[in-house]
Amino acid sequence: RGYKAYKDLKGSYDFGSFRLEIDHVQGDPFAAPSRISVLVPAARAGLPEELWATRSRKTALEDILGKAVAAAIGRHVKGRRGIGKSGEIAIATSGQQVLRRNAVLVGEFGVEARLTLGLPAAGRTILARDAEEMLFGELPQVVAAGLLFAQLSGDEVRRHVASVEDQDVLRGWLAAEGLVAFVADGSILPRRTGIDDRPLAAGAIPFASPQSLLRSATLPNAGEIRGMAVPAGVTLIVGGGFHGKSTLLHALELGVYNHRPGDGREQVATERFGPRTAAPSSTSTSARLSTTSPWAATPSTSPPKTPAAAPRRRPTSSRPWSAAATCCSSTKTPRPPTS
Repeated sequence: RGYKAYKDLKGSYDFGSFRLEIDHVQGDPFAAPSRISVLVPAARAGLPEELWATRSRKTALEDILGKAVAAAIGRHVKGRRGIGKSGEIAIATSGQQVLRRNAVLVGEFGVEARLTLGLPAAGRTILARDAEEMLFGELPQVVAAGLLFAQLSGDEVRRHVASVEDQDVLRGWLAAEGLVAFVADGSILPRRTGIDDRPLAAGAIPFASPQSLLRSATLPNAGEIRGMAVPAGVTLIVGGGFHGKSTLLHALELGVYNHRPGDGREQVATERFGPRTAAPSSTSTSARLSTTSPWAATPSTSPPKTPAAAPRRRPTSSRPWSAAATCCSSTKTPRPPTS
């Protein structure tokens, strides 16, 4: 049958342990994949209520469930079948940061995961057997491994939720203490590469605060931590080449976001609306930062350039110009606008 036959799949299906909603069916194998939703009832999911009792905890729980679904897809989904995006199952997750997303939603109803699914085809012909394997074989395994609390590591989930909650508390502590940033001792700030945001695998030097800026803070889950507290005002960071100045600044820049446990920056916090400014090399500038925008611009103090005078155009005709002459006149009557 032709690929349009997949349009008949749109609708709701009860799989017993979960409900599948096929919200949108792609038009061809090369189009954006089909959109599906998986809803697991609260009794079946078994998520402890204390893990999503607050907004901070709920965001953290949704994040780790999305991570678990992505890992389950990697283990149980065969992948590409046919042409285009055939055979792919995917979920949108963030990187090292913990952000509010709608890929996974947790509430009193249970848990809902929103995924994309590439319905398989060979040319313009559907691959019904492969589609059956994806929907009735692979998808139930992904749901069981990624959304059922009994199949997850309870200690890992609780540690993830507690870490994110501590980061929100730490960021609130900054405002109460008149600080703009905090970097805990022992944090791992270097990244693997410029395009890989994971922590440096080996050879990274843990951060150690200078005594002049050393402060301690008490968090609800981690307890007392010590590190560098950056006060409001001007703080100068100096050092030789490859001594970590940019690494520290980059960590402070991303400190407005929460990070996953094990990232190395999960106890690095910056005030929520901390702007980042940059000046060109060897250029004198003065920054005036707006307190209303987190992305305030840095105006330049260099004098404005005077535009060069336009060269005079040579006359195209030797006929003398008459002041009485009129230009660009028209005898047409303008038409009224039409509705």
